[in-house]
Amino acid sequence: MSLDKLLTPFKIGNTTLNNRLVMAPLTRSRASQPGDIPTELNATYYAQRASAGLIISEATQISRQGQGYAWTPGIYTDEQQAGWKKVVDAVHAKGGKIALQMWHVGRISNKLLQEDGAAPVAPSAIQAVKSQTFVVFPDGSAGNDPCSPPRALETAELPGIVASYVAAAQRAKAAGFDFLEVHSANGYLLHQFLADGVNQRTDNYGGSLENRARLLLEVVDGVIGVFGADKVGVRLSPNFPAHDMVDSQAEEITLYLAREFSKRGVAFIHIAEPDWVGGTAMTDEFRNALREAFTGALITTGGYDAAKGDARIKSGQADAIGYGRLYIANPDLVERFAKGAELNTPDQSTFYGGAEHGYTDYPTLA
Repeated sequence: MSLDKLLTPFKIGNTTLNNRLVMAPLTRSRASQPGDIPTELNATYYAQRASAGLIISEATQISRQGQGYAWTPGIYTDEQQAGWKKVVDAVHAKGGKIALQMWHVGRISNKLLQEDGAAPVAPSAIQAVKSQTFVVFPDGSAGNDPCSPPRALETAELPGIVASYVAAAQRAKAAGFDFLEVHSANGYLLHQFLADGVNQRTDNYGGSLENRARLLLEVVDGVIGVFGADKVGVRLSPNFPAHDMVDSQAEEITLYLAREFSKRGVAFIHIAEPDWVGGTAMTDEFRNALREAFTGALITTGGYDAAKGDARIKSGQADAIGYGRLYIANPDLVERFAKGAELNTPDQSTFYGGAEHGYTDYPTLA
């Protein structure tokens, strides 16, 4: 199989990547407790996959309020920052590049995860009734539980949300990350503000398309001030159907954001394609419009194999391809693609929680 695009070096911002394979963000729920701190085990896991052109870390909450699942890592304490530094150093030692994905879940949370049992926050007080979170119950057992009813954020609280992202960016910079990815996809807080079926605010952060995009753009401006635009990307998921997301202007607001990101010199947009979770597949017309609207790099993720990923790059509709579950089971995915080798099959029962099994013990070709 000829992969004359996928395996070639590529520049994002001012950083040259060894190839165009991106390890997509993958929640694995293996942060140490108490404190949601990355560990040496996490460092081993990421270092095993350092041959990727770019690793995007698992979603990492910027604050206690931003957490929606038990055992996911944070980036808001000294201990968490030190844990992430171990991860970054291990990836760099293997010659890799890594981005931190910054996460606030908004209404996709549960009072058991919130400080003092507080209600989760959202643009509007609309519960995600079809969604669940993963929590530790008072008796010590763990499992899925419905999302708690959220409260609407007050306008005066929104600068504090932006400040939490900026503080997380400062910690990420101190830990040595190469890039930041602002998570504004998959039904979480910043995506909730974008979607007109979820955001029913009447202040300057609701109503018009431009108002609904305001908070995300303020966050992007804030973290650019820390990292520089050439090292900041944003994840978007137009027409994402899960977590009770409804947005009648999903493509329009994506293109608006792409143009705004271009003005700022944002390094990349990372698209989570909707069809892998039952959404309507992206059309060529929309892909081409996105390419025209955005001057930076386009990464797209969603069920690609090697040949389809290479073809998408050759079409001009993407510059790099994200791989998720394939990277769970194949730490040496680049080498396997290069040699046309057989791929390991991921064990879904080990995706969330646990220790080494199903995490760092998948075999490599070597």
